[in-house]
Amino acid sequence: DHQEWLKAIDFYDNELDILEERLTEVVKKNNSEDALKGVEHFQNQFIIQRNTIDELRHNINEHAHKVATDVQSHAGRIETQQVKDHDTVKEEFESFEKVINELRDEFKLYLSKWM
Repeated sequence: DHQEWLKAIDFYDNELDILEERLTEVVKKNNSEDALKGVEHFQNQFIIQRNTIDELRHNINEHAHKVATDVQSHAGRIETQQVKDHDTVKEEFESFEKVINELRDEFKLYLSKWM
């Protein structure tokens, strides 16, 4: 799961680069107050999501390290707490995915209006 989540996070991180480029195009073509309000909104959202990506990447790497250490310490077995932590990280990832997909959809609507 860890590697799969990290690959997905890298994908979303790259996607944010693309969305930011599109936002720059909007700024170049539109300087109306409404368009610029949207620009500010999405700039803020992209910053928030990048911070979330950094935190999530850290949490995943930290958990993977704990699991690996636990497996070595307990002859191939992991403690129940590691399973609970895994579920927590999984929930964090799924929540992030939901938010980023909703943001992408919202941004597409914004682009359709201003491009």
